[in-house]
Amino acid sequence: MRGKLSAALQANETGQPVNAGPQPGSVWLDERLSGALQIVPGGRVGIGEITLPVSAILTLEPDRGINFFALAPRLMMHLDDIPGSGLVQAGSRVTYRLLLAGEADEIKGFRNWVNGRLERGERLEDPSNARPEIRNALDRAQHFLGLATLLTVILSAVAAALAARRYMQRHLDACAVMRCFGLTQGGLVRLHAAQFICLGILSAMLGCLVGFAAHFVLISWLAKLLALQLPMPGWLPLGQGAIVAFVLLFGFAFPPLLQLRKVPTLRVLRRELGAPQASLLGGYFIGMLMLGGLVISVAGDWRLGGMAAAGFSLAALVFWALARLAVSTAARIRQLGGFGWRQGLANLGRHSAASTLQIAALAIGLMAILLMTVTRAELVSAWQKAAPADAPNRFIINIQPEQRQPMAMALAEAGITAELSPMIRGRLLRIGERTVSTADYPDDERAQRLIDREFNLSWRSAMPPGNRLSEGAWFKPDDAGHGLASVEEGLAKTLGIKLGDALTFTISGKETQVQVSSLRKLDWDSMRVNFFVLMPPGVIDDAPASYITSFHLPADKAELGRDLVARFPNVTLIDVDMVLKQIQAVMEQVSSAVLFIFVFTLLAGGVVLYSALMTAFDERRYELSVMRALGAQRRQLRQSLLTELLVVGAIAGLIAAFGASALGQLLARQIFQMELPLNLWLPLQAAIVGAGLAVSVGWLAIRQLLRAQPLLALRAGA
Repeated sequence: MRGKLSAALQANETGQPVNAGPQPGSVWLDERLSGALQIVPGGRVGIGEITLPVSAILTLEPDRGINFFALAPRLMMHLDDIPGSGLVQAGSRVTYRLLLAGEADEIKGFRNWVNGRLERGERLEDPSNARPEIRNALDRAQHFLGLATLLTVILSAVAAALAARRYMQRHLDACAVMRCFGLTQGGLVRLHAAQFICLGILSAMLGCLVGFAAHFVLISWLAKLLALQLPMPGWLPLGQGAIVAFVLLFGFAFPPLLQLRKVPTLRVLRRELGAPQASLLGGYFIGMLMLGGLVISVAGDWRLGGMAAAGFSLAALVFWALARLAVSTAARIRQLGGFGWRQGLANLGRHSAASTLQIAALAIGLMAILLMTVTRAELVSAWQKAAPADAPNRFIINIQPEQRQPMAMALAEAGITAELSPMIRGRLLRIGERTVSTADYPDDERAQRLIDREFNLSWRSAMPPGNRLSEGAWFKPDDAGHGLASVEEGLAKTLGIKLGDALTFTISGKETQVQVSSLRKLDWDSMRVNFFVLMPPGVIDDAPASYITSFHLPADKAELGRDLVARFPNVTLIDVDMVLKQIQAVMEQVSSAVLFIFVFTLLAGGVVLYSALMTAFDERRYELSVMRALGAQRRQLRQSLLTELLVVGAIAGLIAAFGASALGQLLARQIFQMELPLNLWLPLQAAIVGAGLAVSVGWLAIRQLLRAQPLLALRAGA
């Protein structure tokens, strides 16, 4: 239903996807069982009352990763062979799994129906309650896709606002003339509103058609990576696309349009218009609220959407202030160069309000593009490094104390570095004075499972690699023997454990009470040995303990696993290669999907850059005509305009780099739970790219402005 089984004809091979399991009368063994029994394909194995030939080595089960600590080796056989084996009879320990796939609404309906009917020992598994390693990978995948989508929406909002502002500026004279001929304010608004409603309908239809076509691109390209057939798109995305189009249009295009009804008839003689009315600012505020709700909706995660919406809103205010400061500073240093330099910086000062808006809009667009290029690449790289190719792929448990030193020596002789950690089993009895039971968590299946089983406890004097404190302090050297505990942050949140709480465990029939002195954040992606609860040395050392370790076993040393099991028959060797393959496959698939969505983000960013620059050139038309009429040469005017574009782009890029770095760090820590490396070269690179984009996009407009006849522009008054 999801994914593919993989099998190989020889041991130590990667295996190939297959469409079905073993045929009746044959079985598949996984590599661990094949090595333990020394049976390869072609051999025979006894199962209950029958003996069947081994036809393949089982290398991948897509559903197995949810619980990779199932200790028993794996043998897969056809259901028709079960009765003859005699395995299922009175007293047999049999577990049944029902796998379900379908539309989201159907699965949700089944979940709601079955939740109230589950009996003791029955549970519902999905990605939300999977192993932390798998759950983290899927959560981050969803966050990456949500980030790409919401950045596209934000850029579209900026583009719509800039385009509407330019539309208003270009229609002021026409509106003044229509007012002179008797058109009322209401009639003027209705005229332009009808045009924009038609525009919104056409753009929504066109956007839905493009999205529908893009879906088929995903089917032909991305489905190969996902190894499954994507369904045909339904009608819901069409409605969602139309809603997005109209929210952006009416939230950011109507406030400038409402300003057109305030155009005085005197505009025919005097081309000026006052500042936006207070009601228009209120209209923009409503638009920002609508955009915030839209961003949270399309992000699929209220924390990610809220953080991005708040970050961009704050960035807009900070960018405007920084742009204002940069414009005033540039105007003061205009005497340091020639005519082109002086005139270009003077243009910024003469049109300070428009230049500030232009720089701020460019900075927001560039920041979104930087987040989708540089920051996205760094996030994906940090994610991939969290589960590198040499991550531990083998666990060994049940190592007895007297076997600790021989096991460490055996691994060292094979060139493998591994840390053997003590492990003690204990059941949580009380949190503070409250005795805990599954009845305390009626709506939390994960909490019930944690309470219903024993915890793996350990002790350490130093904090393990891949752990960082979120609250409290780590054990001090003199804390040895004191009843303290460090608890994993997710476990504490699930069970309601807080810093300073007293926890009572029963260990080997003896109650032990400890106080929570710190909460830790674990790096589950590292695949190292991790413990939910750690204590300082001297607290539970006297309880019977075994040891556990994890290490990376290269494919060319696969025989080491068999040798260790043969030398230490009581230990259990767990192969987690399948889990690593699942995590790495998710990373590759998400990177490809984000790259596809990135195309639309780039298109929206290009519209923002074009709209911001074209708005400035409309205002320069009349001014350039006057200067040409007074004798200024085209070469001099070209130099001034290019200088202005260069400065505007560089300032916007510099501001955008700092904004992208700050927002990227916030998203990495709070949403993706990763450390993002600081790129010290990003401000310089962004300034160069911003200047280059501004000059490239503005070059066509410069040529058109300088080619126009001055007399025509002066007569038009624009």
